[in-house]
Amino acid sequence: MSNVGALLDRWEHGDRAALDEMLPSLYSELKELARIYLSRERPDHTLQPTALVHEAYMKLVQQRQVDWRNRAHFLGVAASVMRRVLLHHARDRKMQKRSGGWERIELDDALASIEQDTTVDMLDLNAALEELAALEPRHEKLVELRVFGGLSIEESAEVLNVSPATVKRDWNVARLFLQRKLAGIQPGASGDAK
Repeated sequence: MSNVGALLDRWEHGDRAALDEMLPSLYSELKELARIYLSRERPDHTLQPTALVHEAYMKLVQQRQVDWRNRAHFLGVAASVMRRVLLHHARDRKMQKRSGGWERIELDDALASIEQDTTVDMLDLNAALEELAALEPRHEKLVELRVFGGLSIEESAEVLNVSPATVKRDWNVARLFLQRKLAGIQPGASGDAK
């Protein structure tokens, strides 16, 4: 793991072999991310963790113009890619069904305080995250890193290039925003201060 930064740097500068060298050391972490994602999906989901990792890998190797900084940054981007793959699958499935059936996922324990029932529709969550990104892109990225990427406060701070204290403040704001959106409460309603 200590040479991941050097391998990322080589990959960023066009050395495609560096990715092949790096992937075995990160594969188990990517597969664990995939397991976490898929554990929130419906039990009969067509993707398995290995397939999700492979789809994400195909998208990661196509990345251009990414200033890879370290392992945590790579895993954060991988988490974002996996989220998009699953979102694409959810949209495709909904379009195929046309019955209005929704796919459900369970949020990470970090967002369990949203309500007693932490089952959330992937499309609803994505809509809330897109709205959050429009208001404050860093907050949306933080949710992605923490919830979908499993990164700690410190790792998230490193990826976002801010202090851990800033991450903690942003995390509280982002969680409150998502709690309200997913519960159907508009931010600013009931005289809440922004």
